Amino acid sequence: MADVPTPTQVTQNLPSPYLTGAFTALGERLLPLLDPKNAINTASYAQQVAPESQLQQQARGLAGGLGGYQQYLTGAEQLGQQAQTTLGGATQYMGPQAYQQFMSPYQQQVIDTTLTEFDKQRQQALAQQQAQAVAGGAFGGAREGVQRAEYGAQTLQDRSALQAQLLQQGFGQAQQQASQAYQQQLGLAQAQQGQGQYQQGLASLQPQLLGSQIGAMSALGQQQQAQQQAILDAQAGAAKEAAFEPYTRYGLVGQQLTGLAGGFPTQVQTYNAQQSASPLQSFLGTLTGLGGLAGKVVGKGGIFG
Repeated sequence: MADVPTPTQVTQNLPSPYLTGAFTALGERLLPLLDPKNAINTASYAQQVAPESQLQQQARGLAGGLGGYQQYLTGAEQLGQQAQTTLGGATQYMGPQAYQQFMSPYQQQVIDTTLTEFDKQRQQALAQQQAQAVAGGAFGGAREGVQRAEYGAQTLQDRSALQAQLLQQGFGQAQQQASQAYQQQLGLAQAQQGQGQYQQGLASLQPQLLGSQIGAMSALGQQQQAQQQAILDAQAGAAKEAAFEPYTRYGLVGQQLTGLAGGFPTQVQTYNAQQSASPLQSFLGTLTGLGGLAGKVVGKGGIFG
């Protein structure tokens, strides 16, 4: 008959009975967390980007009007062309013949009527002189003939002077009107040029003012968007904290229990190697491993870190 080997004695250190209940309760709460069905819903704290604020959208809408200056440039160009045309038209009122278009069409009639009246008055005056000569008995004499000749010559001279005066008066008036027309044409051209320069000024000012408005609205809109982004980030952070709360709490408990385990005396149990461990021994051994695992769940970047 073969010899029966002597069973080998095995000594095992088990946690303090004082901590066994705590490890058991912690294990009961940790094991459900390992179930894939209880996986963390990461969508609850997914990162979100704050949308554009209303001011940013309005600023982008206004940006389409930055090309509005073109209408002022077009207007300035048209006014410049009109000014050139006006200046070109002013040349008709310059030069020695410019007065002619302002001469009165009735001037010759006025001159003829005036000279006819002049001749009539001179004939009347001549008749009075002749009557006086007849009354004095000098009619037909040499002296009366000289007076008549002198009177005739003076009449012709006065008549020519009157005619020249009338012509000069008409010329002067026409010349003055031509000068006034030139000045008016020149003033109109200058006004058109001034309007064109004003339009050019608007073309430069319009994008500057609009750009300043867009910049101010964009800056305020960015501040609003940043504020909204901060709110979304804070909400996401709070949601993540809530999702990880059980792991954080159990991890802290596990760390505390692991630290306390070194301060309590352990129980020593000896048994034969051929004998299988009792269910309580196996469960306590498992809890010992879980206690170490619980300390690493959150605090040390374990499997949930």
